[in-house]
Amino acid sequence: MKCKICKKELKGRKDKIFCSVNCKNYYHSNLRRVTNETAKELDKILHRNRSILLELLGKNIVQRKISRVILAKKKFNFKYITHFNINSKGKMYHHVYDFAWMEFSDDEILIIRR
Repeated sequence: MKCKICKKELKGRKDKIFCSVNCKNYYHSNLRRVTNETAKELDKILHRNRSILLELLGKNIVQRKISRVILAKKKFNFKYITHFNINSKGKMYHHVYDFAWMEFSDDEILIIRR
């Protein structure tokens, strides 16, 4: 077997992956860095989506129907949600933190503050 990082021949245990502590630390620190960068990008998109929903709903309104075109013009990204749930009528609510949205039709979206 060879080291995952520097490709040196490994000596010792059969399940050994790295030749040294330095190679092991390098691997795990790079793994954390990549994970953190990806998480920051996703969180940025989710926060942008939440800001758009807040802007359209306002401070005191609990729910509102809106055209899908308006969300699309504001660059709302429909692919990114924090979670979802299905109500008793079989409709799916897509959540972005404390807001939810549900498709009524191809043209209308219902925005709800939870």
